[in-house]
Amino acid sequence: MAFFKYTAKNKFGENIKGKVESQTISQASSLLASRGLLVIKLEPLTKDTFAAIQGLMGGVKFDDVVNFTRQLATMITAGLPLAGALNILVRDGKVEVTKMMSIILQDVEGGHSFADALSKHKKIFSRLYIQLVKAGETGGVLDTVLERLADNMEKEKEFKAKTKGALIYPVIVILAMFAVGIIMMIFVIPKLTEMYRDFGSELPFLTRGLIGISDAMINYWYIVGALILGGSMAFKSYKKTAAGRYKIDGLILKIPIFGELKKKIILTEFSRTLALLLSSGISLLEAIAIVTESVENVVYRTALKEVNEQVEKGSSLSESLSHYDMFPTILHQMMSVGEETGKLDEVLAKLSAYFEQESEHAIKNMTTAIEPMIMIVLGLGVGAMVIAIIMPIYNLTSQF
Repeated sequence: MAFFKYTAKNKFGENIKGKVESQTISQASSLLASRGLLVIKLEPLTKDTFAAIQGLMGGVKFDDVVNFTRQLATMITAGLPLAGALNILVRDGKVEVTKMMSIILQDVEGGHSFADALSKHKKIFSRLYIQLVKAGETGGVLDTVLERLADNMEKEKEFKAKTKGALIYPVIVILAMFAVGIIMMIFVIPKLTEMYRDFGSELPFLTRGLIGISDAMINYWYIVGALILGGSMAFKSYKKTAAGRYKIDGLILKIPIFGELKKKIILTEFSRTLALLLSSGISLLEAIAIVTESVENVVYRTALKEVNEQVEKGSSLSESLSHYDMFPTILHQMMSVGEETGKLDEVLAKLSAYFEQESEHAIKNMTTAIEPMIMIVLGLGVGAMVIAIIMPIYNLTSQF
């Protein structure tokens, strides 16, 4: 099979560009004609061009996948066949999405299942996404699964936006503090240092320390830069190791306020994702395995792997989770009720809503606590700097 790039007109008279896979150029032309396209230009796609397209596909963002899922779900629910819906999506959207959709459409028209076509783009579509689509195709409820996926991804998108939005203010303030501090050290302190040296008086300890830091940043900036760069590289290297990642993720969970927020966010995503998988007909063991892969924190991921092994041996999910302090009591108690009543997916959906609400409260508490903490740190830093600058002047004036 070879790839051909084409320029064609659709039934609306619009120019369309894309890529098609076929054995010969004549078969490629026939395939495009079967889609209702009038071919204007058709030529083989070189490896370099194909590599460039693959690079463009890396630009597909999470928001693009959310929009694609919602549009596809709407069209399939309205009664359009999968190939027809994908053909419409190929004509719209930005270049990266259009290129990706062209490849997926070609695979679907070539006889592949939609799930198999998506599995060739694992950097864009997660295992969760692909498994749900596969379950929808197998059960003949692809429209329902896509609707649930779209709802779930939109909730995830909104939740992430709230979390990031709450952290914008403290991050901006902290960055501004560092910027002002660096400007003071590089431009202001040296001017004052020259003035103090002209007087020839002995400087207080705090002032000498401030001048020392300023001199190091100006005269030995390359050493400071090398230390910062080396430290960051060493940290990244350590984080890539299994022990390092586990240690760092464990420390993150122990950070006051922020650690609790991180736990609630993980529990929200865990319960929401597991509810979606179970309601779509995925088996419990497979669902736990998929959720385990989607959890970024290694501490939770390790615990879920052990939970999956316990469930595989015959333990209930709620009982297995109860052995770990990182899963709150309300989680395994509610899940136990869901297991007994056969409504585990519904219980998990309610738990995800509960943990999401708790996360929002934690975000508010964190921002409320961070603001005065930043003001205190800022006040102490500015006060120390002012004292270090004014003390020598005060000592000089007191000598007269």
